[in-house]
Amino acid sequence: MPIFGPDVTLNNPAYIDESARIFGKVTIEEQASVWAYVAMRAEVSDIVIGKRTNIQDFCMVHVGSHTSSIIGQDCSITHHAIIHGCEIGDNVLVGINATVMDGAVVGDNCIVGQNAFVRENQVVPPNSIVVGVPAVVKATRNNYLANRMNAFMYYENALAYALGNYRRWSEESFVQLAADEMDRLKAELAAMQSQEAQQQ
Repeated sequence: MPIFGPDVTLNNPAYIDESARIFGKVTIEEQASVWAYVAMRAEVSDIVIGKRTNIQDFCMVHVGSHTSSIIGQDCSITHHAIIHGCEIGDNVLVGINATVMDGAVVGDNCIVGQNAFVRENQVVPPNSIVVGVPAVVKATRNNYLANRMNAFMYYENALAYALGNYRRWSEESFVQLAADEMDRLKAELAAMQSQEAQQQ
C-alpha cells in the first residue's frame, strides 16, 4: 500500500502506485495518477495535484520554504522531474529530469524540456517551450493538443493499472479510443480559438 501522512486528501484519483510516499498537506484531485516511487512532502504550505494530472515514476514534489507546489489539470510531470515550491498551469508537460524551482510560474500549455532548469521566481509565459540550464524560451507554440493527449494516455493507463492491466496502450481498442479523443480535442481547441478571435 502507498504510505500517506494524516493530512493527505484524496479526491478519487485514478491510480496511486503502492510504492508512493506522500506526507503533509497534499491534495490529489479526481482522475489524477501517481506512479512508482513518487515522493511528495508538504511540511509547510500545500501540494495540489490537479484533475487528470499524472506524476510519473521517480518524481519528487516538495514545497518551498514560503511557496506551495500547485500543479494544474491535465499535466504530465514525467520521470525523475523535480517540482519544488512552484506553480504549474493547466495542460503542461514537464520533461524527464527537469527541475522547476521555488516561486517559478509555468503558464498553461507549456513544455519544459528534458533536463531543463527553471530558476527560482522565473515566469514562463503560456504556450512556451523552454529548454536548457537555466531554462530559456526556445519557441512559442500552443501545445494544448500534445499535452492533453499525453495526459489522456496516462489517465487511461491509470485506470488500467488500477485493474491490474499493464498493457492497455497495446490494445486495439485503445488505439481507436485515442484517435477519437484526438478528434474531440481538435474540435475543442478550434472552438476555443474561434471564441478568442471573436473577443479580440
